[in-house]
Amino acid sequence: MANHKSAKKRIKQTIKRTERNRFYRTRIKNITKAVKEAVEAGDLQKAQEAFKLANKKLHSYVSKGVLKKNTAARKVSRLNKLVKGLATA
Repeated sequence: MANHKSAKKRIKQTIKRTERNRFYRTRIKNITKAVKEAVEAGDLQKAQEAFKLANKKLHSYVSKGVLKKNTAARKVSRLNKLVKGLATA
C-alpha cells in the first residue's frame, strides 16, 4: 500500500482513468457491433444510420483524446466498407 501522499493520489487517478477507459472501450465496441449487426441482417437503412452515429462518435472520441486519429479513421473506414458492400449487393 502507498505511504506517500503523491502515491495515494496516483492510485486514485489510476482508478478513475481505468473506469473512464473501460466506459469508452465498451462504447466503441457497442457502436461498431451495431453497424456489423445491421449489415449482417441486410438492413441498409439501419446500417447507414448506425454508421453515421459511429462516424460521429469515433471522431468525437479523437477530439477528447480517447482514440488516436488514425485509429478512428481505420475503424470508420472498415465500417464504411461493410456498409458500402451491402449497398452494392
